[in-house]
Amino acid sequence: MAAFEVRGGRKLHGEIIPQGAKNEALQILCAVLLSPEPITISNVPNIRDVNKLIELLRDMGVKVGQLAPDTYIFQAEEVRIEYLGTPQFVAQARELRGSVMILGPLLARYGRAQLPKPGGDKIGRRPLDTHFVGLEKLGAQLTLEGPDFYRLHVPAGKLRGAAMLLDEASVTGTANIVMAAVLAEGTTTIYNAACEPYLQQLCRMLVRMGANIQGIGSNLLTIVGVASLGGTEHRMLPDMIEIGSFIGLAAMTGSEITIKDCQIPELGIIPDTFRKLGIQLEFRGDDIHIPAQEHYEIGTYLDGSILTVSDHTWPGFTPDLLSIILVVATQARGTVLIHQKMFESRLFFVDKLIDMGAQIILCDPHRATVIGLDRQKQLHGITMSSPDIRAGVALLIAALSADGKSTILNVEQIDRGYQNIDERLNVLGADIRRV
Repeated sequence: MAAFEVRGGRKLHGEIIPQGAKNEALQILCAVLLSPEPITISNVPNIRDVNKLIELLRDMGVKVGQLAPDTYIFQAEEVRIEYLGTPQFVAQARELRGSVMILGPLLARYGRAQLPKPGGDKIGRRPLDTHFVGLEKLGAQLTLEGPDFYRLHVPAGKLRGAAMLLDEASVTGTANIVMAAVLAEGTTTIYNAACEPYLQQLCRMLVRMGANIQGIGSNLLTIVGVASLGGTEHRMLPDMIEIGSFIGLAAMTGSEITIKDCQIPELGIIPDTFRKLGIQLEFRGDDIHIPAQEHYEIGTYLDGSILTVSDHTWPGFTPDLLSIILVVATQARGTVLIHQKMFESRLFFVDKLIDMGAQIILCDPHRATVIGLDRQKQLHGITMSSPDIRAGVALLIAALSADGKSTILNVEQIDRGYQNIDERLNVLGADIRRV
């Protein structure tokens, strides 16, 4: 098990380019299963979850070629459906949450699929009901084999379009249903569909492949099935979670950092949410410049009451950045209530921040009140463990701002979502050693 040794208290300076978007990559890579023709994908992040999914696709029979460090060409001309019944596939799929999104493409193209309960972060209940209910409405039949193995087939031989109202605007659930519907007979309407930029990217890629999708960017998608899809080229967006993490890192360490090529229009309310904490951001074309700030002050509501920052489905604030907001608030001037609505275990890393000297009251599994120290008292280094991807980076930011040495264990969790994060931050002046 790898660890980071971090010596904090250093000012960082320079430019950094965000990686390709992890959450987009997991959808886009599964979509290559929909066509027998070549599909070229660029800006692919070199992270564990993405690399594991590429390995899984290769083992399923997809031809994979690497044209550049971040560019791959895929051709799913002959998919080995029988591989899904092997112990090797079960082991691979269990390690990766994104493996669930192979179901829609396989059902659409081959009429059958199976999957063990997929892995991913342990951040609370993450039911897959939205995926399966949607696929069943399109004509798939689900059989449960034990508590954690799912087998699906299409008795009619081909999926058929249907109208459905999703019980939640699940991004991966919407992606799975969209990928199944593009090859289904007839018309599918999806109400309460997710509309995140990454889902929009998937839909636009499918349209370039020949799909008929209307309402992209809204929560009502209308899909008219087509007989087949062709190849295409696709470039992924920069990772909005990495961009937000770098904004928080600059503020927390009092550093001057420029984040390059951010695709700012796709960031939604992320920049404004950091501004509510008093963090200065300058847009320079498509770059975000964060000047060094000695102090930053949390805003209040118009009546003077304490600010609440909460997560919501897009275009609300992404839950993946609440841990960053929380850690950055520990050195702000003022108080903020962090309300994590979507997952009940994502705030269970604040005990480490408290051990470092932060003033945080964990009200319940969903809410934490942060009383900012305004740099009057510096956090101090400790030994801690990364519980999931996003909390792990929040702890790394805390360690980089802290006095003394911190050791972060289980950094494989961070590696799942952040590409060579230690090397890239060391270029800016950080002191992170992988041991």
